Amino acid sequence: MTDIFTGVGAALITLFTDTGEVDVDATTAHAARLVDEGITAVVVGGSTGEAAALTSGERADLVRSIKSAVSVPVISGTGAASGPQAAAQTRDSVAAGADAVLVLSPHRVANPKAYYDTVAKELNGVPMLAYHFPLMTQPGLPLEKLRELPIVGVKDSSGDVRRLLATMDAFDGAIYSGSAPLTLYCSTLGLPGMILGIANAAPADAAAAWGGDVAAQRRIAALDTQAMGEFPAGIKAVTAQAFGTSTVARLGF
Repeated sequence: MTDIFTGVGAALITLFTDTGEVDVDATTAHAARLVDEGITAVVVGGSTGEAAALTSGERADLVRSIKSAVSVPVISGTGAASGPQAAAQTRDSVAAGADAVLVLSPHRVANPKAYYDTVAKELNGVPMLAYHFPLMTQPGLPLEKLRELPIVGVKDSSGDVRRLLATMDAFDGAIYSGSAPLTLYCSTLGLPGMILGIANAAPADAAAAWGGDVAAQRRIAALDTQAMGEFPAGIKAVTAQAFGTSTVARLGF
């Protein structure tokens, strides 16, 4: 199975104007800057990008613009309470040119197969990653169901090393981690890559940690801890410190 990308992908923040509109140009410029600093994929409209506060059309606009500005895979984050809602988001993102989709599992659904099967009808050949993030949608992805899903891989943002290792044993597809403190560890394990929110603020260090730099690993872990307070204020604050980007958020306002 071919990996969608290798190395460190950025779970991109979405930048907004002072009046709360999506700033497509600024978000695109930020994505391009990250790629210039060693990021090898961009996830648009995922949880770090305040997905719940974006319309499907806004997400598609971001995908279209960023796709035109970078040479790395652009992955669209989709996912909703129901399969038809997630499928509609996915259809819009695929039409906008997404190279893959990252689909959050539904909340309080023990067997997500019907949900992912519904989304798969809109892929038109585009690969799908399932997204395990139990902090956001309980219970996440059941290990015993992974092989039944129409996916090429998963993103695991649990931060649970035992769960990560169990996924490697239970699933043959690509596994990407969303946990910055595990970057060097995951590289050593032979995972294809990471999808990290902290890459917004420290792209070069994130790439260096993946390459085996222990000092860089310690720096991104510390910065990730700093950013893990109020969301999305924390990640937007450390990114603004690094690059002067807007700290305006939609979630919670």
